[in-house]
Amino acid sequence: MAQAQMGDEVRIDFTGKLEDGTIIDTTQPQQDDDHQSHCENDDCGCSAPGPMALKIGDEDFFIPIEEALVGMTPGDSKTVVIPAEDAFGEYDSEKVFAVERNLFPDDISPEVGQQFEIVGEDDEGMLVTVVKIEEDQISLDSNHPLAGEELIYDFELIEIL
Repeated sequence: MAQAQMGDEVRIDFTGKLEDGTIIDTTQPQQDDDHQSHCENDDCGCSAPGPMALKIGDEDFFIPIEEALVGMTPGDSKTVVIPAEDAFGEYDSEKVFAVERNLFPDDISPEVGQQFEIVGEDDEGMLVTVVKIEEDQISLDSNHPLAGEELIYDFELIEIL
């Protein structure tokens, strides 16, 4: 049977988890009995479209997974642990900053955990998460929500295209 090589286009099924078992990404359907109570429509993302296609070596997915695919044959499964620095980076406390409350429009009431896109002077957008609210200031975190997290990916090579 053919083995996947660098440059091959393949299809894989995968489930990405945090160390505590929380699923962060998957190609497997994730609908549960409580699906309708927390999702308003079928575009919620709770049900994945199936195997993902990728070209090994294009670095469109996590590099350690692409590298692990080399030598696999369809039906083979592996688990790869991706350290934080190779995933979404280490958590950087310098990416947490405070802004004056009056910079938010009056019709917006920020809540801890809420995400906003802010646009800088260079017109570049940046996703931030509200981490603390005080009377005069709001603290925002511009780290990726998964920064500092080690990721565990279980995957199976479905086919070599």
